[in-house]
Amino acid sequence: MPRRHFLTAPSIIEELPSKATQDEKDVRFRPPAVPLIAVDPYFSIWSCDNKLTDEWSKHWTGLSQGLGGLLRIDGKVHRFMGPEPQDVPEMRQVGLAVFPTRTVYTFQTREVELRFAFQTPVLPDDLEVFAWPVTYLQFSLRSRDGQPHEGAIYLEFSAEIVVDNDNQQVVWFRLQQEHSDVLACGSRDQRVLEKSGDNVRIDWGFLYVALPRTMDGQAVISRHDLARRAFAANLPFPRDDDTCYPCAVSDGWPRLSLNIPLRADASTVATKYALVAYDDHYSLEYHERRLRPYWRRQGDSIGDLLRAAVEREEEIRRRCEEFDRRVVRELYAAGGPEYARLACLAYRQTTAAHKLTADFDGMLLYFAKENYSNGCMGTVDVTYPSAPFFLYFNPRLLRAQLDPIMSYAKSPRWKFPFAPHDLGVYPKANGQVYGGGERSEDDQMPVEECGNMLILAAALVQAEKETSFAERNWELLSTWARYLLEKGFDPARQLCTDDFAGRLAHNTNLSIKAILALGAFAQLCQATGRAEEAQTYRDSAESMVQQWIAAASDEDHYRLTFDGPGTWSLKYNLFWDKALKLHLFPSKVFHTETAFYKKKQNRYGLPLDSRRTSGKTDWIAWWAATCENRDDFIIFIKPLYQWCQKTSSRVPLPDWYWTDSGRQVTYYSWRYGKRFGFQARSVVGGFFAKLYMDSQSGLGKPASPSI
Repeated sequence: MPRRHFLTAPSIIEELPSKATQDEKDVRFRPPAVPLIAVDPYFSIWSCDNKLTDEWSKHWTGLSQGLGGLLRIDGKVHRFMGPEPQDVPEMRQVGLAVFPTRTVYTFQTREVELRFAFQTPVLPDDLEVFAWPVTYLQFSLRSRDGQPHEGAIYLEFSAEIVVDNDNQQVVWFRLQQEHSDVLACGSRDQRVLEKSGDNVRIDWGFLYVALPRTMDGQAVISRHDLARRAFAANLPFPRDDDTCYPCAVSDGWPRLSLNIPLRADASTVATKYALVAYDDHYSLEYHERRLRPYWRRQGDSIGDLLRAAVEREEEIRRRCEEFDRRVVRELYAAGGPEYARLACLAYRQTTAAHKLTADFDGMLLYFAKENYSNGCMGTVDVTYPSAPFFLYFNPRLLRAQLDPIMSYAKSPRWKFPFAPHDLGVYPKANGQVYGGGERSEDDQMPVEECGNMLILAAALVQAEKETSFAERNWELLSTWARYLLEKGFDPARQLCTDDFAGRLAHNTNLSIKAILALGAFAQLCQATGRAEEAQTYRDSAESMVQQWIAAASDEDHYRLTFDGPGTWSLKYNLFWDKALKLHLFPSKVFHTETAFYKKKQNRYGLPLDSRRTSGKTDWIAWWAATCENRDDFIIFIKPLYQWCQKTSSRVPLPDWYWTDSGRQVTYYSWRYGKRFGFQARSVVGGFFAKLYMDSQSGLGKPASPSI
């Protein structure tokens, strides 16, 4: 039996209080939801409760995708994951720590301590591993009373994971592998890429649960709670798989179950693991072509993937632990423990809202899904707020988001002189659907998306330290720069990325974006040897700044709209003036706004503008990153942490919320017949704006090298 010390959390995160008691308040971090298996928009399972035993885990959309766990010690059974069997006592949960690649729970009885971790190896410096649709379930047992204890772990995975709704039928089987017992389950009908939309879950491909043979355990596929009840009653574990399939999930509640012996010696820690993976075979459509996931691009099979995951488990574990420690230390140094906790939570949510693929020519393609905001994919103004994350960890992943936008904008299908908004509805990137789509300019975001693309292009060129992206797309970038030169300073009535607030004319924050985008384009001109053009655009941007200050000034702050005295808004777009070192706006503008925002904060943060009390976590984090001293940064971050701890909206980190009550902002969708709210979205990558800003100013360096 493998024995090794289980990772303890870095002391700066305080995974456990100094002395645990039965009071659950000892668990210091209480996120709105905790990432368990967070791989991509479809394979994304969360705990939305204070304790892992309170309810079944859920897909980020809120539908049950149950994971269960029991521990048997010296013949007595305890429940540590899931609400059933209800007659089995739950273990006392005394610790929770969320890291970039791992979620670590700690449970105790009087006799033993169990640490249970979900490790998804999203290591940005290794895209081969980063793309694995794999999560390791690692568990270790330690004696607390100095006595040896005989035990076993039971784990189960519901067939709910492989269907869009519980009425769909599933089948199951075993995969023959030398290294592992492998159980598999999938929908009977395999409706590959048949549906697209927001409130949709995958119903094709197969879920795999692998138990390495070195773990000396048992694996079985059963319906109802047969295996769970056998384990709980200390009866022999079922040997044979149920063969009554296909069946509707709601009819048989099939589950893939593991029984793994685990013995705790008096003074050593026993550690074992299992792993779970999802093979979707085809991940999405791009220009009407079906693309395989990145890890399959060279013909690898699920058997190859599982074999590699088992053979490299110890190496991957070590690398994840090292990466987590490094990132946590950098976050702590930048903004303290509360900022570190928030950003670690945002890390897994950011990566899990994307899917990595490769085109037929080998081009890396990385698509975000606009979770619970309309289901679009490849949305430019969703890539924009998450961009600091990718610029900091691996700019190649940002380029992989921008390349398909550029390819689409060059195609005959896109006929407008401004940048597109999106590429389609997930998982079908077959053309813009937002607003007027490809048909008209109605409800488009022309200034918004042109500004976003120019700014991101400049940031990418700076990060990669080479200009090929700009040179390859120069005609488009020039077209969008000319558009902003003509229409960007005083935007007509139109939508911006905060489209939930409605159309707005004379938007001062949108004007800032246009000005900075022109400054960014001037940088691109300079970098590509177009010195005269660079000077022209730089001069235009500088002139616009003076006009902006004169038109937007309103005593102790700057207005929401040029024609709106008494109004105000969060000028988060100013972030790029510092991040790109454009130095267009004088420091007085930053100091004035920071002082004003401090007076406008509510209990749980800063509202977006003077029209209502709702705020956006990503934009608040951006503004905090512009602050020149750490104390001011923490002033804006601390209310976000308090909100995260106390909000009653138990969903994966919502980014649009009421700053007074702390509740998630929701809206009703007639299409789906339910209320929605922004959650599980990639925009929370904006929490890494501080690390990216510091790396640009020389105060820090990226945690991982780009490829």
